[in-house]
Amino acid sequence: MAKLVYELNQSLDGYVDHQKMGLPRPALFRHFIGRVRGLTGMAYGRGIYEVMRYWDDDLPDWNAEERDFAVVWRAQPKWVVSRSLKSVGPNATLVESDLEAAIRGLKIELGGEIVVGGPVLAGSLTDFGLIDEYRIYLHSIVLGRGRPFFTGPRPPLRLVASDPVAEDVIRLTYVPA
Repeated sequence: MAKLVYELNQSLDGYVDHQKMGLPRPALFRHFIGRVRGLTGMAYGRGIYEVMRYWDDDLPDWNAEERDFAVVWRAQPKWVVSRSLKSVGPNATLVESDLEAAIRGLKIELGGEIVVGGPVLAGSLTDFGLIDEYRIYLHSIVLGRGRPFFTGPRPPLRLVASDPVAEDVIRLTYVPA
């Protein structure tokens, strides 16, 4: 059975605006390359999927880490939850209806870890009781506004790990209490 893990980069004040946070520094980028390589796949909400589509096309000014990340990202299966998208890119499947049944089926059918990307999607999956773990990559930056990591009240969580992953980033891992 697959584990469903909601993880995103987050500012100290709780926001997940990747556009304002920018690309990770090299050590964190290498961490994410290894992380994505080891996944079973990724479930995305429409918004984060559209941001991540950046990795679908090679750009001439990319450095080695960016090229490596694009390769591992493209190789992973993706399930994109959206009612407004009509199609998705390579190695992606559009989930247009019955979100709970679709994701519950993936958890039963697959092994390993499926990462959830997007606060709104994660909120819905939490409401269905499907998120097994929450991982916050906490950055030493204050954004002041943006989309919060949690979209609403959550059941109590229990901290199970705190791991430094780069010079100014710590990963906090929580499970439902």
